[in-house]
Parts: sequence; structure tokens; C-alpha cells
Amino acid sequence: MPRTQSDGLSSRTPVSGRAWLMLALATVGFAVNFWAWALLSPLGPRFRDTLDLTSFEQSLLVAVPVVVGSLGRIPVGALTDRFGGRVMFPIVSAATIVPVLFLGLAGHSSLAALLAGGFFLGIGGTAFAVGVPFVSAWFPPERRGLAIGVFGMGMGGTAISALTTVKLVDAHGMANPFLITAAVLGAYALLAALVLRDAPGRTVPTEPLTRRLAATLRLGVTWQASALYAVAFGGYVAFSVYLPTYLKTGYGLTQADAANRMAGFVLLAVAMRPVGGWLSDRLGPVRVLAGTLSVVLAAALVQSLTPALAPVGTIAFLSMAAALGAASGATFALVALLAPAEQVGSVTGVVGAAGGLGGFVPPLVMGSLYGAYGSYAVGLLLLGVVAAAALTFTGTGVRHAVTRRTAPARTH
Repeated sequence: MPRTQSDGLSSRTPVSGRAWLMLALATVGFAVNFWAWALLSPLGPRFRDTLDLTSFEQSLLVAVPVVVGSLGRIPVGALTDRFGGRVMFPIVSAATIVPVLFLGLAGHSSLAALLAGGFFLGIGGTAFAVGVPFVSAWFPPERRGLAIGVFGMGMGGTAISALTTVKLVDAHGMANPFLITAAVLGAYALLAALVLRDAPGRTVPTEPLTRRLAATLRLGVTWQASALYAVAFGGYVAFSVYLPTYLKTGYGLTQADAANRMAGFVLLAVAMRPVGGWLSDRLGPVRVLAGTLSVVLAAALVQSLTPALAPVGTIAFLSMAAALGAASGATFALVALLAPAEQVGSVTGVVGAAGGLGGFVPPLVMGSLYGAYGSYAVGLLLLGVVAAAALTFTGTGVRHAVTRRTAPARTH
């Protein structure tokens, strides 16, 4: 079995305690920003009822922060390559405070205000493109899959939002969860400014931003990882924002019960992300991606039949959560393996954008299809088709790219 990243002495490369501290701080920052990024999703059914929104309008409301946070990762990733995570983490966290306060204090009384606040709330979603190059620089190549997978657990910030937002609104009013989140963002921005440090010897590009982005778009790994991440992370994001609506509409669950079940989906996906990175360090990302995408395909086909929620539907969704989380970790193990060190941030920005955009489209499609047919079956069948296409691509184009990259390592 090839061990292209861990042969010889490289497997014994030490990792400093400071590197693990930086990883922990980056993961906390990712979680806090994702908590803010996901504040509107658990409240979608409430806004639908109070503002008399259509299914499409409700889907648009929760999808807008996703698309803005996704596209914003492209420039933020490139800026992180240039200025480092020490600068960018505090900036992104502080900037996210503004839309959070707006939504909590004044921006929840109309669809237009919610969409405007949600647009700028997308800033929180760009934190991912800060953390991946920041963490990657602190760890040797054979440990990056695990390290980036651990960092990816910060996407569990969406579970914090799912578990707390509705309860805080019911107990203390609409502003409460937004004020708490803003305070936590402020505290983290201050902590990051004081404690975060970029890795010694970090490669700092000197070319202009536009030229670096153009060079990034010429890399094969940029497009390969983007396609896979659009399915893996996009599927996770789509379900994390739309699952409460799906369960409430399709199975008649209460808003609180649906939000709790969504939190379970998120937590399992979060837990499996470092597992996907860890397995990729040992088995290679291609094998991990092939296995996880096969599980997504099977689970989507089962759920398209709308089985009873207990036990078949629950098993299908939890299997999908585990597979999507592991596939997300494996995708960035692929980036760590194939991308040049000085372009990891730029590649991460583009790949992260693709993942977020992959999460933007499905809620709109699901809402539109349910409005037209009164069923989610067609949407889940489409997910199965996309997973099958990604599985085929992994076994052909991606496998070939990894083989070409690792062949020289095996000849030495």
C-alpha cells in the first residue's frame, strides 16, 4: 500500500505544542464565526410564519449568507496568503459583529431587512479560508490531513446555533441570541489579536492579488477539489440550513425537535471530518472520497423513498452526515497533498467558495420542488445523481492527478 505522505523519516517529524495551540485557537475562531453565520437557519420556520413567506422566500433567506460567505472566501483566502491568519482572523470576527447586531436589534421585521443583514452575515463564513492556510503552515505535510480535519470541526458552530437560537428567542426575545453571539465574536477577535501567531518561515507571496488568483485558477487541484467539495461540504451546508424545514414539513416535527435533530446531523458530520483527514493521511484521499461518496449515493436513494423517520430515515440521514463530514476532511487532505505551499490559502478560498455555493443551490431547489410537487423525493434523487458523478470523477481524473503527483515520491 503506498504511503506517499508518511514514508521514511517524515513520519517522525515532530509537531510543537505551539502548533497544537494555534490549531485549537483557529478551530474556536472557526466555530464562533460559523455560529454567527448560521443564526438565521433555525429561525427560518418562525420568519415564514410571522412574515408570511413562501417556501422559496424562506429558502432564499437561509441561503443568502451561504452564498456570500462562499464567494467571500476567494479574496479572503488570497489575503490570508499575503497577511496571515494573525491579521485576518481578528478582522473577519470583528466585521461579523456588525450584521449580527443589526439582525438582532432592527433587521428581523421584514424580508428585505433580513436579506440585507444576511448578506453581510456571510462575512462569518469566510473564516474557513483564513484557518486552512493558517493551520496548514504550522504542520508538516504528513500531518496536515488530520490537522485540517480537526480545524474543520469548527463547522460545529452551526450546531451551537441550532441548539440554542430558538430556545433563547423563546425565553428572552429575538435580540438575545444575536447579542450573545456578538459578545462572543468580540471576545474572540480580541483573543486572536493578542495570542495568534503565524507559523515561522511562512511563505509570503509578493505578486499582486489578481495575478495570484489567476495562477490559482490554472492549477488542476483547484478545480478537482472544488468539484468534490461542492458535493461534500455543499451537501453538509445544504442539510444544516434546510433540514429543520424538511423535517417540519415532510414529517410534521415541531420546530424545536427539528432543530435538535439537525444539530445531531451537524455534530456527527463535524466529528467525522478529522476522521476523514486522518484516514486520508494513511489510505490516501482518493480511497476515502470513493468510500464516502458511495455512502452518500446509497443514503440519498433510500431517503428519496421518504421512509419512516424511525429507524430508516434516521439511519439514512446519519449515514449521510458521517459520509459528508469525512469527505470534507478528505478533500482538504487532497489540497494539502497537491497544492503548492504558497498557494494553499488561494486554493482554499476557491475550493471553499465552491463548497459554499454547493450548499446554496440545494435549499432553493428543494424549496421550489416541494412547492411544485409537494414532495422532496426528486431533490434527493438529484443528490444521488450528483454523488454518483462525483464518485466517477474521483475514480478517474482525481486518481490520475494523485498518481502523477506521488509517483516521483515512490521512486526515491
